[in-house]
Amino acid sequence: MLWAIKKKMYRAQHRVMKTVAVVLPIPTPELLTGAGCVLQLTEKIAARGLAHPLIVTDVMIRSLGLLDGLIDGLERAGLRYTIYDEVEANPTIESVEVGRNFYKKSGCDSIIAFGGGSPIDCAKIIGARVGNPYMPVRWMKGLFKVFLPIPPLFCAPTTAGTGSETTVVAVITNPNTHEKFAISDLKLVPKIAALDPALMTGLPPNLTATTGLDALTHAVEAYIGINGNDFTNQHAERAVRLIFEHLLSAYERGEEMEAREGMAQASYSAGLAFTRVYVGYVHAIAHSLGGLYGVPHGLANAIILPYVLDACREAAEEKLAALAVVAGLGEAREPPEGLAHRFIEGVRVLNQAMQIPEHVQALREEDIPLIVKRALREAHPDYPVPRIMTRAECEAVVRKLLPEER
Repeated sequence: MLWAIKKKMYRAQHRVMKTVAVVLPIPTPELLTGAGCVLQLTEKIAARGLAHPLIVTDVMIRSLGLLDGLIDGLERAGLRYTIYDEVEANPTIESVEVGRNFYKKSGCDSIIAFGGGSPIDCAKIIGARVGNPYMPVRWMKGLFKVFLPIPPLFCAPTTAGTGSETTVVAVITNPNTHEKFAISDLKLVPKIAALDPALMTGLPPNLTATTGLDALTHAVEAYIGINGNDFTNQHAERAVRLIFEHLLSAYERGEEMEAREGMAQASYSAGLAFTRVYVGYVHAIAHSLGGLYGVPHGLANAIILPYVLDACREAAEEKLAALAVVAGLGEAREPPEGLAHRFIEGVRVLNQAMQIPEHVQALREEDIPLIVKRALREAHPDYPVPRIMTRAECEAVVRKLLPEER
């Protein structure tokens, strides 16, 4: 009886959220596209009267020379800059505080997030701390708790996956509790996003795979959730179509500019969709695994996605069938049940083609109760999933992720 009441309460909140998603004035960043568009970004920053951005990135990106074009553009525009390149794969509250200190000591007036989801998320929260200096990061957890504006934020993603360049969300890890949590606020949406495929051509195949499948997860979870609307469904479908068209090509032939451009557009569209209608259990479980074991977010999503789709297939059958058609895996005249199965199988085939494992090697059986507890605490009641899982049902999904020898 208590569970039935809880589910009704969750669904009541979802109905409210669906209405809010339509009327909430979520800003959309100014979009720059095409090879070399990162140079346009520097021109636009200068045109806004800004003089000293903090570039938030990581050591790997800097060592690969990917920053060279941006730095050249900043110097041509006569702008000073400070580089903070200490962002980890799963950024922590500590890395945010270090970045905030860089910003303050250097006298910066804006932020450029340059990299994948980790630098972008870290940059967003650095901005939130700069704008809200008396508010610890942990107090910002959840919805709309970044009370004061952040400095002007600009993004140049070097991966096609998170869509963070257009979302209201940033994810951070508390190193003391090994827990990941999300901060969501309209103020975190960047002013300008430069989708420069030339920055992505050197991305290693494994990162191309996991980031691309991260984008697929965003699109699929936004689409099969119960809160979709015409805008989000259109962008989610576009993302799925582009991913099935271009991801394998980008994985196998990284220098192919058309594939990189297609994946950049897919990631952006998926971001437009999920930032308005949220995600689901795949993300909730992935965040728990990432916080506990440091499993990269895109890899965790890729592994978990087919298992969660199996678990909610019946509840999301019509939408999964529609995605099969969008992905080119079937025709609309075919029975929905078969199409839904085919889409899930198509995800598995894509995973296999890019050597995504079927299990999480770090997962330990004794940790499953904690993982499930954290995942459900994140998902309920905020995520408008097609099927609301009980603790036992969620545990059954997580158990399928255990390494086979265990």
